[in-house]
Amino acid sequence: MTPEHGVPLGRFTTLGTGGPARAFARPESLEELHEALRWAAEHDAGVATVGLGSNLLVADEGVDALVLKLGGALAKVELDGELVRAGGGVANAVVLHRVRDAGLGGFEFACAIPGTTGGGVWMNAGAYGGDFAQVLERALVVDLDGTRWLTPSKLGLRYRHSELRHGQVVAEVELRLIPRPVEEIRATVAELQAQRKAAQPTNRRTFGSVFKNPDHELSAGRMLEACGLRGFRLGGAQISPRHANFIENADGAATADAVDLMAEARRRAWEQYGVELEHEVEFLGPVELPPLER
Repeated sequence: MTPEHGVPLGRFTTLGTGGPARAFARPESLEELHEALRWAAEHDAGVATVGLGSNLLVADEGVDALVLKLGGALAKVELDGELVRAGGGVANAVVLHRVRDAGLGGFEFACAIPGTTGGGVWMNAGAYGGDFAQVLERALVVDLDGTRWLTPSKLGLRYRHSELRHGQVVAEVELRLIPRPVEEIRATVAELQAQRKAAQPTNRRTFGSVFKNPDHELSAGRMLEACGLRGFRLGGAQISPRHANFIENADGAATADAVDLMAEARRRAWEQYGVELEHEVEFLGPVELPPLER
């Protein structure tokens, strides 16, 4: 396959920011994925993957890499009893719809994660007490060294973290779910979606949670709210008036505006709580937070 060049990545991120990719490809099969990786090796290009761009902050100057967006056979869902096989490029919402109608529970938490299964494994995405580590049987990871199935322990899954790095692509996942009445699944999803709508910004351009919660007792959102950051604005970006752990594209924001907000939030959390917040959003390209002044 022949990659495109100079494709603006802002169109693939929910925040709507980010510069162009050196190269961009949409592999629709394992064969095309391997072909794309070979192209990257031949052209001395790094490799990164975008899903729905819901947990991604792309550098304004762009990304000097081959950026992949999986589709076709790499974005399909198949059910085999309680086992779900899903391409790394399929949206969590599509998987949830299929498993709900099949009476398979355990994936309800994903109703609050507007991303793909590949991205979910990449960061062990989770919400409302559930995460991918709880339901993942194994994931098919592809890189220049080949193709291999990895279990959650081999992936190093823990709170909002895996050991995967750019250049490794989650091409397929297998989820092990449990039988549950369809109406119970519907009710749980409706309840979780109502909670999300009540607490988080909706119909706004955001990239989801900015920082990881430092512990189970104190959430990043409550900490930043106590720091007086709700509605705080720099450039075209603002910390959400509804939830202080979300950044919104209020008016033509650049990635640099979001980074400046993150730096200010980390500074205030450190000064007021002595806590060094760790970002949950993934950075792509030359995006970097300044070190805290201690």
